[in-house]
Amino acid sequence: MEQQNIDTRLDRIEKTLKYIQENMIDADVILSEEERRMLDDSVENEKSGKLVSLEEIKNVRNKAR
Repeated sequence: MEQQNIDTRLDRIEKTLKYIQENMIDADVILSEEERRMLDDSVENEKSGKLVSLEEIKNVRNKAR
C-alpha cells in the first residue's frame, strides 16, 4: 500500500512539473526597465533616421586606415 501511495504522489509531482515547464515564461524574453528604455530609444532613433548602418561604420573605419 505504501509503494502505491508513493507512486501516486510521484505521478502527481511529474504532472505538476510538466505543467509548470510548459507554462513557464522564458526569462530571455523579459526586459528590464533599462533594456525597455534602450529598446524604445533605438526604435525612436530608427524612426528619426539617426541610426548608422554597420556597413557605413566599416567604410569610415577602413578609410581612416
